[in-house]
Amino acid sequence: MEKFDVIIIGAGAAGLFCAAQAGQRGRRVLLLDNGKKAGRKILMSGGGRCNFTNLYTEPSAYLSHNPHFCKSALARYTQWDFIDLVNRHGIAWHEKTLGQLFCDDTAQQIVDLLLKECEAGQVTLRLRSEVLSVERDEGGYTLALNGATVRAEKLVIATGGLSMPGLGASPFGYKIAEQFGLNVYPTRAGLVPFTLHKPLLAQLQTLSGVAVPAVLTAENGTVFKEALLFTHRGLSGPAVLQLSSYWQPGEFITVDLSPACDLHQLMNEEREAHPNQSLKNTLAKVLPRRLVECLQLLGIVPECSLRQLNSRQQEALASALHQWRVQPNGTEGYRTAEVTLGGVDTTLLSSKTMEARDVPGLYFIGEVIDVTGWLGGYNFQWAWSSAWACAQAI
Repeated sequence: MEKFDVIIIGAGAAGLFCAAQAGQRGRRVLLLDNGKKAGRKILMSGGGRCNFTNLYTEPSAYLSHNPHFCKSALARYTQWDFIDLVNRHGIAWHEKTLGQLFCDDTAQQIVDLLLKECEAGQVTLRLRSEVLSVERDEGGYTLALNGATVRAEKLVIATGGLSMPGLGASPFGYKIAEQFGLNVYPTRAGLVPFTLHKPLLAQLQTLSGVAVPAVLTAENGTVFKEALLFTHRGLSGPAVLQLSSYWQPGEFITVDLSPACDLHQLMNEEREAHPNQSLKNTLAKVLPRRLVECLQLLGIVPECSLRQLNSRQQEALASALHQWRVQPNGTEGYRTAEVTLGGVDTTLLSSKTMEARDVPGLYFIGEVIDVTGWLGGYNFQWAWSSAWACAQAI
């Protein structure tokens, strides 16, 4: 039986970074993953360029039943620390929007960085390793693998959530938590597109591929101002993905499709200057033409002139576009979700070390914990910060 100081399960962002940090602190680390490649989700992220952190990372950008839990780790290993590491590896990067940082080249650079850091820490990485069982005694943890048995004093669970099952996502981490008596909050897909009820979907099918700047508001008052994208299944785009984490089944969302322009004012001004101008051409100055052509669904003929539009119709039109109320049918689920909401109850973990309070030597990091960030690099930063905090303790 091989013995190590630390065994980490999951070679994703959190697992790789924790292994590297612990190895460089002199620990003998075994990193296990059931896939044939390390960092599979990293490679897929950010359209293949990896949105590796966010300049504006702060605790308020994270959802959790225990919102204070993430503060310590985020304060002790910040976005600036990871940016410094990226710079030291000579990786060129750029800010896209809203503080989102991407590699200039490909996400493979971040995976290579993590593997080099693991190499520097003499980490033993074993891929295609399935963990069949985990047992604990006073001396530590014994794991039965497919073809071997390994043992360590400390065990770190970095297995992620249920999002993107095609990349090997599984409930393994939650099962380990429950095996050792930890509560796991119910999970659901987060940062995920909305699907729509069939009648509305049929009405909007001509808009597939149309994107507009929008302001979306959830029933709990949460607001996001980013792009909205109409798809053949429903609604997507950054604003929708962000809001999906705050939405509950059955609730409505409110959409302002023209946040930068008061449509009442536009129509009044244009009517005064060009009374015979068509409604379609007026609205097309601020909205995509395909969206304007859909207005006949509201009982308004876009071809009518501004002179022909009465005040009641104008009121209804402006209200429909500034306060469009939509009840999503659901979401596209884990298949396309970027993250998993819920997970291991953080009140049972140390916010300083990520160790289970009542199970010595057992740690949880990254997405498996009930901490979920906004879209835009926040979840990667949580992976780095929680992994770093854990590595200092082990």
